[in-house]
Amino acid sequence: MTDPIADMLTRLRNAIAAKHQRVDVPASKLKLEIARILKEEGYINNFAVRGEGVKRSIRVFLRYDAKGNSSISSLNRISKPGRRVYLGSAEIPKVLGGYGINILSTSRGLMSGKRARQEKIGGEILTEIY
Repeated sequence: MTDPIADMLTRLRNAIAAKHQRVDVPASKLKLEIARILKEEGYINNFAVRGEGVKRSIRVFLRYDAKGNSSISSLNRISKPGRRVYLGSAEIPKVLGGYGINILSTSRGLMSGKRARQEKIGGEILTEIY
């Protein structure tokens, strides 16, 4: 697999389209941080690490409202292995006027675009979620 982050986003997108309550994703430190940010921002209910060693996976519990609509309507990969996108802190865009989030890989770890702007730190913009 050449792009594990895109694989995670695709699994989430497919699970939301099929109205699943949970989805399993192969685990890595980067994917755990993405799941942590999604939980902090309220896009998923929870996540849990299952298994040990090479067979570890992340079980992501998706969030829906009373009508069955997902809290995530779009997951986009911005920086890809073939085209990396780096931004300074002043260049980080607001997603849907502040209703969505960006996830950035910075020198201080993964963080949302809002937090990166507050801390005045730039980095590689990985995803855009709303």
